[in-house]
Amino acid sequence: MRKRFRRTRETLARYPLATALGGLVICLLFLWLTPASWQTSTLRLAVPIALAAIGGIFAEKSGVINIGIEGLLIVSSFSAIIAVYWLGNGTTLGLSNLWWGLLIGVLVSVVFALIFAIVCIEFEADQIIAGLAIWLISLGLAPFASRIVFGSPNTANVALFDDVTVPVLSEIPIFGYLLFDTEPQVYIMLVGALAGWYLLARTNFGRWVVASGENPKALDTAGVDVRKIRYAAVLLSGVFAGLGGAGFALGTLGTFTGTGDTAINGRGFIAIATYLLANYHPLGALVGSFLFAGLNSMQDTLQTAGYGLPTELIRTIPHMTVILVLVLVGRTRLPDAAGDHYESGED
Repeated sequence: MRKRFRRTRETLARYPLATALGGLVICLLFLWLTPASWQTSTLRLAVPIALAAIGGIFAEKSGVINIGIEGLLIVSSFSAIIAVYWLGNGTTLGLSNLWWGLLIGVLVSVVFALIFAIVCIEFEADQIIAGLAIWLISLGLAPFASRIVFGSPNTANVALFDDVTVPVLSEIPIFGYLLFDTEPQVYIMLVGALAGWYLLARTNFGRWVVASGENPKALDTAGVDVRKIRYAAVLLSGVFAGLGGAGFALGTLGTFTGTGDTAINGRGFIAIATYLLANYHPLGALVGSFLFAGLNSMQDTLQTAGYGLPTELIRTIPHMTVILVLVLVGRTRLPDAAGDHYESGED
């Protein structure tokens, strides 16, 4: 069985074009066979997963394993909601308060990412433990702050972003209503995936990030400060995760639920599995996020369909699929220096 799985992974890696075409065929079948409500739900639920995954790619490619992405999604979504609640539904300095809420959510995420970077890079703490600490702090801090403000771990409801409709293009059959009549955070996700790919694959900064995670000594010898690159990559992971969490909160949720796993509900950990499945490719992470978001949407549909299946069993569908997909098609090689500390001038 193990050899069969290995052959499957090797075949998919050997024929990337055929694999991509197969994925395209699956997407087209999904558009043809599924109802429009499921499709739009999938696209919107993919936002936090895709953007958090892209952020995680930058951190890990630089050599810093950031498993605290779930925590960044939590604090950014909560901060965005509470900022809009305090600011109200009007405008400030000529800009809708929803956009100010999005910006505040991103800034809070970046602050937490900076704390994580300082702990890991300056004080050389274990990156896994530090990431878990960021998640656990966020998991407790957001509901605690919500109790102070609202008297409950769940916040009040706030307004959501309106859909952005592009004339003419929104009338294109099959996918026009999906791509050109949707919420702004979906456009942020699509642009973010393209920007992440271009930055990582087509710029000097992207090459430095890769070198920082593969051979930091060589990068240091070339005169590039490894510490600065790693700081920048971790902060960039905070930016992407902040966009995902705040965009999800203000585009889909409209509130923050602080009970249990919070409103984020493990999407940060699914994002980690997504970029591992995509082998650190931002566009591949975008496609992978559609898979897991589609399963999430299916889970919600099954819970309300009245099939008599236990809710606890239905909730495991996305997470069990993550494990299954990673076993069957996962072929990920960690950067050689991932998780290792580096000091300039060390032998």
